[in-house]
Amino acid sequence: MNKLCIHGGRQLHGSVSVSGSKNAALPILSACLLSGGEKHISNVPNLKDVETLMSLLKAMGVKISQTGASTYCVSAKKLSSYTAPYDLVKKMRASILVLGPLLARFGSAIVSFPGGCAIGNRSVDMHLTGLQAMGAQIIIEHGYIKAESEGRLKGTEIYHDTVSVGATENLMMAAVLADGKTVINNAAREPEIIDLGKCLIKWGAKITGLGSSKIEIEGVEKLSGGTFNVMPDRIEAATYMAAIASVGGKVTLFNANINHLSAVIAKLKESGLNFFLKENCIEIEMSNEQPKAVDIKTAPYPGFPTDMQAPFTVINALAKGTSVIEETIFENRLMHVPELRRMGANISVKDNIARVDGRAELFGAEVTASDLRASAALIIAGLAAKGETIISGLEHVERGYEDIQDKFKQLGAEIT
Repeated sequence: MNKLCIHGGRQLHGSVSVSGSKNAALPILSACLLSGGEKHISNVPNLKDVETLMSLLKAMGVKISQTGASTYCVSAKKLSSYTAPYDLVKKMRASILVLGPLLARFGSAIVSFPGGCAIGNRSVDMHLTGLQAMGAQIIIEHGYIKAESEGRLKGTEIYHDTVSVGATENLMMAAVLADGKTVINNAAREPEIIDLGKCLIKWGAKITGLGSSKIEIEGVEKLSGGTFNVMPDRIEAATYMAAIASVGGKVTLFNANINHLSAVIAKLKESGLNFFLKENCIEIEMSNEQPKAVDIKTAPYPGFPTDMQAPFTVINALAKGTSVIEETIFENRLMHVPELRRMGANISVKDNIARVDGRAELFGAEVTASDLRASAALIIAGLAAKGETIISGLEHVERGYEDIQDKFKQLGAEIT
């Protein structure tokens, strides 16, 4: 998909099903490296990032076959390589997640420094220092991380200065095959961390403390195969919610877990969005003509997610009143603001804080997406704007949203 053309100003109505979580599927697929047993992973979203990781695993000798619409059989019985090359890793930051499993099971890993969205500095230092504390020898040369371990990694106590989802995941996977007990302090608490932990436990790992800032792992000699169903994508669900708050209408969401979205839903309710919980779905409705301005400050889970900052900026751009948006996670995650200004948004930025003076309407324009969540924000803005919006730079959106244009069409959007 090169560009999207949107004729905005239409409310959204109907129903849509939320896909499996990208941010849960990627570490779970990486965890398949931990054993030779056959794994059957379901509810895997059809995304560029998932495709990239599968290509990376296949390049190392992992056998992957699709057995259903969103189900894959994965076998890492034998590997032909322990190297994750630059040409694949540069496409996606989550490729670093193969480092811990490779090192834990095979005692060797060579992984290129990762790429991905240019939203700010995301150092891999915590990944490396944690693995070194577990006994790994690591050298960095020619753009590659080269890690070796003589025998099994050793359980140890790890302290993180800041919360890191990726480092928590990598070290959890490494620790499940380590000799002895590993404790990760100041661990990330995201639902995707819990989903990875549940998967590992199902395959034979011994993990306690999931969902808390202290995760304890008692190493085992080996893991088995098995099945696992990936959790729904909470950010995709929240993106559709943000669209309804911006555009108006009434939509039913299937396969969405409201328990993963407490901070977002609290702010959406404050903006005027109504929620009705049914047995197997969530109904959302925006009855007000305009949302209300709401201040937000991003924070690690269970705080307001940085991934929803850009879509929420659109809500506030269309809201009654003035709001302040503070981005505390990534220093370059306000790059969507200049594009929203092209559409008439009244937003000023100083350092990591945006001040948004809401207005009744935005206007269609040609805009370019800078990253994954900025793509979603510009699509929402285009749906709300008067006239035609043309969005380019959409290689990003295909990394994290499955069939987003078709799903919005289901809801009545005029989008091609």
